[in-house]
Amino acid sequence: MRSRTGSTPKPLDETQARVRRKEQTRQNLLQAALNLVGNGSSFTALGIREITREAGVVPTAFYRHFKTTDELGLALVEEGGITLRRLLREARQASLPGEDMIRHSVSVFVGYLKQHHLEWRFVSSERSGGSPVLRAAIRNEIAHFTHEMASDLRALNIFPKLATNTLQLICSVVVTLMMNSAVDFLDMKPDQPAVEREMIDNFVKQIVMVFLGAAHWEEEPTHSLSDKIAGRQ
Repeated sequence: MRSRTGSTPKPLDETQARVRRKEQTRQNLLQAALNLVGNGSSFTALGIREITREAGVVPTAFYRHFKTTDELGLALVEEGGITLRRLLREARQASLPGEDMIRHSVSVFVGYLKQHHLEWRFVSSERSGGSPVLRAAIRNEIAHFTHEMASDLRALNIFPKLATNTLQLICSVVVTLMMNSAVDFLDMKPDQPAVEREMIDNFVKQIVMVFLGAAHWEEEPTHSLSDKIAGRQ
């Protein structure tokens, strides 16, 4: 059967194959950029020809997926963030008590870093030294981590007396610890399991300390807290 325009519709399997090839090319471009960054190149200095050469495609193929290298970088930030946020939400919702939930979440985070070390080296480097567009995207992802963590803690009835903005602040401290620890875990040698255990233990203790402080936090006016810090009643 011919279409109204007179052309013969392409078989469904051919259309699906074309879609798969297009997606594969996109993934090859993303991986090529990560490979180059992993080999010491600065992402902001990467050119389109350099990326496409690494990906094994012609330069014009790049523009079928991304307008600029910044747009490619945004895709890397978003895809990595979505997956890790899902894994951490599942870890928090596993109904583990107290410190076990924290340790499980940290283990999930460290495991993800190992499996996606190139993505996280990219994020870690661009977080402080990348283009303004990518820095803003990473800040946005950090905000998503913070909001989702606060939402989960509220649903689990953890720190029920804390105001929402205070709970958000507590979670932002934990997420900042997570982001800052990423480079240390990425630099860890794979043949040092004892060092890894010690680093994980210390990371868990840091989060426990934050949570213990949160558990004893009292919502008070700023001047009242200042008096307490200064030792005045």
